[in-house]
Amino acid sequence: MAAQRPESRRTTDHSATETAGRMVVVTPTYAPDLELFSDLHESVLRCFPDDVRHLVVVTQPDVAPFRRFAGPRCDVLGVGDVLPGSVRALPLTKLWVNLRRPLPPLRGWILQQLVKLAVAVQVDERVVVTADSDIVFIRPVTVETFAPGGQVRLFRMDDGVDRSLTRHVRWHAVSRSLLGLPPAPPPPLPDYVTALNSWDRDVVARMLARVEEVTGRGWLEAVGRELHFSECMLYGVYADEVEQAKDLVTTGDSRCHTYWGSDPLTVDGAATMISSAEPQDVAYMISAKSYTPLDVRRAAHARVFAG
Repeated sequence: MAAQRPESRRTTDHSATETAGRMVVVTPTYAPDLELFSDLHESVLRCFPDDVRHLVVVTQPDVAPFRRFAGPRCDVLGVGDVLPGSVRALPLTKLWVNLRRPLPPLRGWILQQLVKLAVAVQVDERVVVTADSDIVFIRPVTVETFAPGGQVRLFRMDDGVDRSLTRHVRWHAVSRSLLGLPPAPPPPLPDYVTALNSWDRDVVARMLARVEEVTGRGWLEAVGRELHFSECMLYGVYADEVEQAKDLVTTGDSRCHTYWGSDPLTVDGAATMISSAEPQDVAYMISAKSYTPLDVRRAAHARVFAG
């Protein structure tokens, strides 16, 4: 799977209805989250239809430990399989560099977002579900879950960004600059950031083409030069404000019950959190940044879903 510019990707004549049934799960991750990914992947195999594959992208040194998941329903790729060869790891650091535009270097967080965007325009599947390693699916999923009536869901929490969310406000500003839009009005602003997201591949391709048209650079260079960036915000702002969410279904329900706290959960606390998922939630997420131990996560999951 080689990186492609959005305007050069292979296109088809399929209608939205014909392609809506094709879905892929995408997870950029790394070796420290190997066991978290193991739980996620097992839940993807259990909850998604048999024709849905799970695509995991890791740095080249991490390919070997993740190969245990490779099979008919899981593709394990290195960053070099997705991004062009100009993107290189800097030795003895956690930074990357794009030789076409070496400054500023790419932090791991930005690299993962570039990977998501690149994969989304390279896959054949139209419905792209992005799921981080700290997510676990708990209920059966069909294409209707993420593309009801053939229209992919766009997560949008109206007035979800207030002045206290300074990073989100900055992500809005960066997204609008990349897309050639006027500055946003004062907060509150819509929030498009969620742990479990769904994208329409064709919308992503048009979005990246717009970034290239506005900036006069390849989208990888244009986005990679930003120190503060959210791929979810860029997609949401583009879909909402450029395309007016045409052929998408906007919703404030991510269908993923989340714990964003920084304090580690106990078994009791994690079990309470998991069991409080709403009936429409198909997954839960206990943030990896909470440093909740793996055995606590698994014990709480087993307690809630015993029998």
